[in-house]
Amino acid sequence: MPKVTVIIPSYNAMTYLPETLNSVLQQSFTDFEVLIINDGSTDNVVEWVGTIRDSRVRLISQENQRLAAARNTGIAHAKGEYLAFLDADDVWQPTKLEKQVNCLDNNPKIGLVHTWTLLVNSETKPTGKMLKSSVEGDAWQQIVQKNTIVVSSVMARSSCLDVGVFDKDLHYCEDYDMWIRLACRYNFAVIKEPLTSYRIHSNTLSTHCEAVLKYFRILIERAFQSAPTELLYLRNHSYGNQNFYLAWRCLNNKDYKQALHYQKQAIAHYPQLRYTKDCLRLSLAIVIMQWLKPEGYGRVLSLIYTLRRRILSSNT
Repeated sequence: MPKVTVIIPSYNAMTYLPETLNSVLQQSFTDFEVLIINDGSTDNVVEWVGTIRDSRVRLISQENQRLAAARNTGIAHAKGEYLAFLDADDVWQPTKLEKQVNCLDNNPKIGLVHTWTLLVNSETKPTGKMLKSSVEGDAWQQIVQKNTIVVSSVMARSSCLDVGVFDKDLHYCEDYDMWIRLACRYNFAVIKEPLTSYRIHSNTLSTHCEAVLKYFRILIERAFQSAPTELLYLRNHSYGNQNFYLAWRCLNNKDYKQALHYQKQAIAHYPQLRYTKDCLRLSLAIVIMQWLKPEGYGRVLSLIYTLRRRILSSNT
């Protein structure tokens, strides 16, 4: 029985999947199986997996059922004591599995361990930005306010999925819903190293902000159904942070008017956001796009990314 099951959902992902799988096969920890869930792809993933000569890699094909259902298929077929989730366009650093397995082995009260995440572009080059999540311990109050856990950074105990699997009826935010449910029962840990790389490309920048907000409402109202009265104020924090996130998404989609709309909604729900550095950055970004148009904003963003990469490389 493998110690770890790595679950990789794949839907027409052959542009990045070979690099993603290679980052798994190069792990320093080797006691794992890899389940690639072919979610109704029309590319050559079946033929490609047929050329792989590593017995740890298995392909499971199904009709297209979307991301949550694909992960659930992986969970249903998993043999590992621990489950590691990896999207088909993200990559891992070589010591990720080793460090997470050691964390869970040495801390039996921990149900989920995640890592910091480096943002990279379509060519796997760092953008200079790192997501430094601090969600750990008794994490429900932290995670219910804001999701800072990247799904490809997560390893969880199989036994902890007594909370249920991913909700296939949530077309967005299904990972966030899972983390909230896990945090109700189990402690979290975080490895404060960028052991996961999250790839930013056109397919990751959803334009369906209203749909995201629709499914977010479902999960957050469910999360607060049985919350103690003294914690209900956190619901507005949740809505504020989610609208703030959508404002940035709108800027990525070159729509500063919608970004301004979601920023106003965020502050209406959570007025304290107005006084944060992130809100100042967002306001400045909106103004730059308004003045310089999307092309000029893109040039400014490119310059910022270059400066961040230089700073990052000088600190390593």
